[in-house]
Amino acid sequence: MTTGHDGRPAGPRGTGAVGPRRPRRPRAVLVDVYDTVLRTDGLRRRFVDVGRPEHEYELFLAHALRDAMGFALAGTPVAFARVLTDALRTATGHKLPDDALAHIAEGFTTLPAFPDAEPALTVLARSRIPAWAVAQGSGDHTSGALDATGLRTYLRGTVASDDLGVLPPDPEAYRLACAAARIDPETTAFVSAHGYLVHGAMRAGLVGALVLRAGDGVPASIDLPHVTGTTLLTTVEALLDLPS
Repeated sequence: MTTGHDGRPAGPRGTGAVGPRRPRRPRAVLVDVYDTVLRTDGLRRRFVDVGRPEHEYELFLAHALRDAMGFALAGTPVAFARVLTDALRTATGHKLPDDALAHIAEGFTTLPAFPDAEPALTVLARSRIPAWAVAQGSGDHTSGALDATGLRTYLRGTVASDDLGVLPPDPEAYRLACAAARIDPETTAFVSAHGYLVHGAMRAGLVGALVLRAGDGVPASIDLPHVTGTTLLTTVEALLDLPS
């Protein structure tokens, strides 16, 4: 569904807002990977495998995202794999040997896909709207994870933060991602289950599409997305329903 029904204007607000006031049907789509297409909670079991409580999974991700963004803000971006390793050590109390850490980290190559991922990507492919995956980390690792689920066949390519040298939600990351894919930000949509990532994309001039799974609402602190949906499929369908 399109948003704006709650009284807030759809699209970026305030100084520096550059997103489209009247969003149009995109000609290309950037799709966030982790927790939008692939489920990172597939890592929970790997913590248990090495004798750690599964709730450390949440702590690990929080540390990783905090540190990655901190390095980016400091102007010294670090390869995401290195950030993940340090976050794993911290989250597990520096009590695991290297082989146990590697066992958990390898889980990123076997993450399960959300059941709505393939139908959503299929709709884009049938609509002849090219889609690129966008993810933190390296392009090779992200491509491998998508290959393992069979989803990469629906995508034109993968754009990874390590290759860009800039980390979302910095608006420059989305502009560079569009440049890497040779698509125009003004005719491109970004789809994610993370509100802050959609916020950054809209600040870069892209159409913002937020997936609201599990009854989540739109955070009041972000620019109101141009479209929302309760699944990745309904969110993509809302994008396709926008006027040409």
